[in-house]
Amino acid sequence: MGWRRFLVPQHEAAAHAAPRRLRAEVPDERLIHKKKEQMKAVYLTGHGGNDVVTIGERPMPERQPGEVLVRLHAATLNRVDLYMRDSGAGITHTLPQVMGIDGAGVVEAVDEGHGLRVGDQVLLYPGVTCGHCEFCVRGQEVLCTHMKLLGEHRDGTLAQYTSVPARNAVPMPQGWSFEEAAALGVNHLTAWRMLMTQARLQPWETVLIFGIGGGVSLAGLQLAKAMGAQVIVTSRDAAKCERALALGADAAICSATHDVVKEVMRLTHKRGVDVVFENVGAAVWDSALRSAVRGGRIVTCGATSGDQPGADLRRVFIRQLQIHGSTLGNLAELRDLVGFCAQHNLRPVMDQVFAMDQAHAALDRLASGQQFGKVAVRL
Repeated sequence: MGWRRFLVPQHEAAAHAAPRRLRAEVPDERLIHKKKEQMKAVYLTGHGGNDVVTIGERPMPERQPGEVLVRLHAATLNRVDLYMRDSGAGITHTLPQVMGIDGAGVVEAVDEGHGLRVGDQVLLYPGVTCGHCEFCVRGQEVLCTHMKLLGEHRDGTLAQYTSVPARNAVPMPQGWSFEEAAALGVNHLTAWRMLMTQARLQPWETVLIFGIGGGVSLAGLQLAKAMGAQVIVTSRDAAKCERALALGADAAICSATHDVVKEVMRLTHKRGVDVVFENVGAAVWDSALRSAVRGGRIVTCGATSGDQPGADLRRVFIRQLQIHGSTLGNLAELRDLVGFCAQHNLRPVMDQVFAMDQAHAALDRLASGQQFGKVAVRL
């Protein structure tokens, strides 16, 4: 007898079938609400005073291929930190944002083939560049049309960790503190480009540096003296003038009690200086023009006292003065600077070092204008 095929009504088949175990369609809460690892940081929640500067937790950065994860140990403060806190106008950024443009620390993770190893001590180049615009291609990445600066366009260095392209991490000089190394990335790099690249300073020349006491001006003094140049500095603070002389300045002019141009002409036997190193702005611009020798070079990188000075154009073209704008520097210049500082045992002048919990006090110190050297934050 052959097998007979019985057709069972669908509802009966379902009734006799073994019950299926239904898996609850409830997502794993640990996956949905998995919280990113947190780190301590100093970050902006708005614009104004220190009330918009928060010291607290932020998500750890996620290292991307080709990047280096750095456990930061120090950062130094710069005028742009105050600008970002106060307004940030004209700089594309998204809040909340971690502050800080320079930093130094230890490599925690990096891909092979970048010349770095876990445990290396590094300082950071602050500009993340595109690598393919006309300026990047010719090695002038400081002019990159798509540059994103740490602490300005993206999260910065006042945090325990950062992740940046591996090329932005430069080995520190041996034996330096993290605070000293961090200071090279902005102030010393800016001064290096101003003197070496833009002004093409020569050892036999004389430099006039306005506003001694700030990080860029002190870096200019140190670098110019290491090059063998004569250096005249100015400050409204007589005590800062004395400290600059102790650091090697050849002459110091207290602008609160003396006419800068007259003193420069007296010191140079009515000739003027070869290079004017200027980062103050409108308040000293006329003195800068009148202090330069015929054919002299004026290099400017800042305008803290105003960015719309009057200009005696007749003096500029009759005396054939050269005026150069400058800011930061290229990655190759930073590497050259690090080598130069190591060779000459030239270390940044430090003012005070604050703990991260004292970030408000550190910002106040910078804003006061009383500092002599770099204000640093230990992370």
